[in-house]
Amino acid sequence: MSEVVTVCPYCGAGCEMVLKVEKGKVVEIKPLEEDDNFLCPKGVRAQEFIQHEGRLRRPLIRRNGNLEEAGWEEAIDLIATKLASLVAEHGPDSLGFLGSGTITNEENYVFQKFARAVIGTNNVDHCATLCHGTSVAAMTQALGSGAATNCFEDIPKAEVLFIIGYNPEASHPKIFERRIWKSKWLGNKVIVADTRRTSVAKDVDVFMQCKPGTDVVYLNAMANVIIAEGLENKEFINSRTEGFEEFKQVVARYTPEYAEKISGVPAETIKEAARIYATSGSSAILWGMGITQHTHGTDNVYAIVNLALLTGNVGRVNAGLNPMRGQNNVQGACDMGMLRTVYPGAQPVDDPKVKAKFAQLWGTDSLPDKVGFASTEFIPQALEGKIKGLYIVAENPAVSHANLNEITKALDQVEFMVVQDLFLTETARYADVVLPSCSWLEKDGTYTRGDRKVQRVRAALPPLGESKTDWEIISLIAAKMGKGSLFAYTNTADIFDEIGKASDKYAGISHARIDLEGGIYWPCPSSDSPGTPTLHLEEFPRGLGKFTPVDYVDPAEAPDAEYSLILTTGRDYHHFGTRVMTRKVAFLNQESPEAYLEINPEDASKYQIETGDRVKVASRRGDITVTANVTPDILPGVVFIPWHFAEQPVNKLTNDALDPVAKTPETKVCAVKISKC
Repeated sequence: MSEVVTVCPYCGAGCEMVLKVEKGKVVEIKPLEEDDNFLCPKGVRAQEFIQHEGRLRRPLIRRNGNLEEAGWEEAIDLIATKLASLVAEHGPDSLGFLGSGTITNEENYVFQKFARAVIGTNNVDHCATLCHGTSVAAMTQALGSGAATNCFEDIPKAEVLFIIGYNPEASHPKIFERRIWKSKWLGNKVIVADTRRTSVAKDVDVFMQCKPGTDVVYLNAMANVIIAEGLENKEFINSRTEGFEEFKQVVARYTPEYAEKISGVPAETIKEAARIYATSGSSAILWGMGITQHTHGTDNVYAIVNLALLTGNVGRVNAGLNPMRGQNNVQGACDMGMLRTVYPGAQPVDDPKVKAKFAQLWGTDSLPDKVGFASTEFIPQALEGKIKGLYIVAENPAVSHANLNEITKALDQVEFMVVQDLFLTETARYADVVLPSCSWLEKDGTYTRGDRKVQRVRAALPPLGESKTDWEIISLIAAKMGKGSLFAYTNTADIFDEIGKASDKYAGISHARIDLEGGIYWPCPSSDSPGTPTLHLEEFPRGLGKFTPVDYVDPAEAPDAEYSLILTTGRDYHHFGTRVMTRKVAFLNQESPEAYLEINPEDASKYQIETGDRVKVASRRGDITVTANVTPDILPGVVFIPWHFAEQPVNKLTNDALDPVAKTPETKVCAVKISKC
């Protein structure tokens, strides 16, 4: 028996684990001692999907309407030929490249490099646009950086934790719950704002149960109270911020009483939360997709950043701003430039100096210089005939994106689509070529967890069947297209060394150094730098932190006489993403076998619904049938459904209206009607 230390493939908490390997199989997974000696139900069973009979083992090519097994040489040749043909006929921007928050840094880096240096397009994206794209947009504008400002170890040490639109139990099971409860045990205070009374909200100092889509109102009202009562940090405002006077004028209109009428949060509760947040020695804000997945998600995050600037709770240890990343490497995918707007290291694609830097680094004289389309724009562009081809790695938009009828129509319509994944996903069923990639247990590289800590992933098993790592597959296609010299890597350490040249934030980190010292926080500009657990201690990357006044805007879709309820979505404790992995684990399916509808007793009585009843839920875009769960934890007039289940795809109902800045869809608010089956 041997042991391999690696990182969990699920959420952004980055739990390190010890894999016990015997006779070519992982027989047990245990946590490292420093990770609280604890793993969630997903992590402790993470090996169970690896040997599943549904794992892809050979490439598949569509022939006469059917996907049939093929050899690698044939598949690579077909992909290279079709991509080159589409570029020649329609231009490089006729292709879209969707990377992943679940593959390694090295693989995302190679994928975006392929799109830019081989194809010539900035149409690159990944799941951040669906989740924390609004966080990145707002924080970058206000601070100069879109990443979490503080390390996870700070969470239990903050004197106040303000948790907004984020359910730790479902998003980061156990590990963050424990840190939050540890904070309580230490005598610190916890404030929660959410539409549902989640488990973490049931024993806190202040709970603000708000109507979905009204976050700007109560956040502005908190700022109103802080200023009115003289609780703002005047020294911090004067020395490290700009735009305060304009901000002050805007929030003056948002009295707690006004906010109560719109958000449903009592005025006195807003006042109490404001006073607690502003008067502590250190306050940290943690938020999730309840804040970000709105047509005004960027405004929501601006309102959060404004609170931190107002009280001086950013650029300090044990405080800060923490967008809670949902996938294991979504932060790393952003860092690697898997976004339409930036090269690796968050360097703008439309900056001529940045373009010249990467042209020299990559040895090419042809790089695109305009911002590309987001993945949420790929679909309308495909339906209009402008996007002709898609290359998708380890993402499943046929379940995860809003308004699925339009998504599947577009996937079916594109001329050519490649999907690279572990299983024949709902998206892969539309593909022309499906390539079998290695699982996290079969690859080497790095992940960057949600607080910017770069960690090592180590292979414990050989590739299953003929599967290959994602970076190897992409390099083979590049070579076939005559660009092999740009991808002449022998291993992932070579790729990571190039990442250090591409991004100053990673310059001082290497595989060897992580192996020796453990995980390292970026920015780490040199090999003698210890890394940076806390950002902005001296100044912000943009210089002064910027107050950004925001006004409340109604959600894109409101209830009416026919569609009288508000649907909001979220995660389930036992599942992850679109269940590509967790669907293959018997225990997780047994504990949570299907989607469900949470409904308040008041609404349940109106519709004569009881727990266990089958209920049809319909929006203006479609309908699904789920089982009801009557609970007082959801607001009257609001219903909740988890989004993981392809069999009952809640995103068939959700609204694909987009935040104008980040292009994030409004999956947290849509109007629905229900009927008992």
